[in-house]
Amino acid sequence: MIYEGFVRFLKFEKRYSSHTVTSYLNDVNQFMAFLQSTYSFQIECENDYVKINTKQVRNWVVSLVEDKQQASSIKRKVSALKTFFKTLQINGIIKNNPADKISTPKIPERLPKFISEKSITQLYENKVELFEDTYDGQLQFIIIELLYGTGIRRDELINIKLTDINWAKKELKILGKGNKERILPLGKEIINLLSEYVEIRNSKIENSEVFTYLLITSKGEKLYPNYVYRTVKKYLSLCSTVEKKSPHILRHSFATHLSNNGAKLNDIKELLGHSSLASTQIYTHNTIEQLKEIYKLAHPKA
Repeated sequence: MIYEGFVRFLKFEKRYSSHTVTSYLNDVNQFMAFLQSTYSFQIECENDYVKINTKQVRNWVVSLVEDKQQASSIKRKVSALKTFFKTLQINGIIKNNPADKISTPKIPERLPKFISEKSITQLYENKVELFEDTYDGQLQFIIIELLYGTGIRRDELINIKLTDINWAKKELKILGKGNKERILPLGKEIINLLSEYVEIRNSKIENSEVFTYLLITSKGEKLYPNYVYRTVKKYLSLCSTVEKKSPHILRHSFATHLSNNGAKLNDIKELLGHSSLASTQIYTHNTIEQLKEIYKLAHPKA
């Protein structure tokens, strides 16, 4: 019952994604396993939660640091624990939150990894050779096109419904984090591409149960995370040497290329669906290629 209430709080109060809910549950379970292995302490009834103290939580965080876990991962784990104890407070099971005063390691500021404009252009120019002339080939190109062309997240891509597309206005409605809606522009080329795909999809796929969703696999299934990941990794490997080849790289590339070509930070923020401008400011960096060009043009000794 305790965990069920925690899950409901995450889903309906915090409006977290299913991925985040699963991560938070795993984090709490990891802490409980730490209590058992380190202190021989096990939760057997609701009253046992009162016995958990700040020192135990702090020692858990220290153990995570000693295991050399990433600062971002530790920060999420502590956040999960704080939220878990908060639900216990709300339900009157505990009075004080033992994780409240726990601080986490500072996350080092890192510039986002992205694909160069040259590499993206190369991928598009070689579309005919790289993408098979099959249903899967067309679906995979659309995945790349939507991720890079709109900057949406993987989960947002998977959950696009046919009704989210305004064909006349060339607009796409996206339901992002926290159920926050945003409207994204679609170019004429991608609208035509999607229209052609939907026509082929409807004639090929018989599973009408998933027809409300835009993207469907050749097996008649709703698009799933691993399919998207494998697709992105496959095609980015053909055009780029960047180490990490995930769907999020295309989101970073979308924002970076907009910034490098003069888009205003506020506009990029709206397109990405960020709630805070601070999240968008990482894209104000210049690429080394840009800096070289500026140097060549501006420095007399270049």
